[in-house]
Amino acid sequence: SGMPVMRTMWMQYPDIPELYSIDDQYLIGSDLLVKPVTSAGATTSHVLFPLSDCWYDVDTMQRVELAGAPGSYVAKTVESGIDKIPVYQRGGSIIPRKLRLRRSSYLMINDPYTIYIALNNELKAEGTLYMDDETTFDHEKRDDYGVATFSSDLSSSIIVQNTVTLGNKSALQESKEEKMIERIVLMGITTEPKQITLTTLSSATAIPMEFHYDEESKILVIRKPDVSALDQWTMNLTP
Repeated sequence: SGMPVMRTMWMQYPDIPELYSIDDQYLIGSDLLVKPVTSAGATTSHVLFPLSDCWYDVDTMQRVELAGAPGSYVAKTVESGIDKIPVYQRGGSIIPRKLRLRRSSYLMINDPYTIYIALNNELKAEGTLYMDDETTFDHEKRDDYGVATFSSDLSSSIIVQNTVTLGNKSALQESKEEKMIERIVLMGITTEPKQITLTTLSSATAIPMEFHYDEESKILVIRKPDVSALDQWTMNLTP
């Protein structure tokens, strides 16, 4: 699209003129809103939230309580002590992350992913994950890459569905075990499911999944689902 990774607010929300002059907060891609703390001794920050979307604190994974008309914005004072930088994930997005701390990004190549799903007001979300060997130029020379497209739609009882597009038919097929997902976190789910099942292309049987749901925080966590980001699969819920 030509859009930069780091974006001013008006680039993502051109219909809100009040954001045109904002230069002390920004977006990473379209899904992460960042408010840097630039004042010594600051314990709070003033964040402007576009109301076209809902927002979740990336640390607490709690939805930010906002009131106002869609298409406008609201200013909110948030905590930002010495150990807190205000960062918020946009509702409707799915962001894969690697959480294990290493001395370099090279040492993280084989680390598993945690998938963070932030539901929007329609209880849907989507996101993508690009993968290659992270070392060579085979993604250009041999089309050796894969793109996982994650989608969530609770109105259709889909916790998360993964659809994979490969640069070539054999792309990264020997790397499936190196692209595993160790955790799925779903934010903004209002009721606890009775059951969650996993369906894959290689098995016609739905496999029950273990999960933990916190009613107060509205967060659901599926630990060790034992699926690869390079395989196609679906996790469904029973309300």
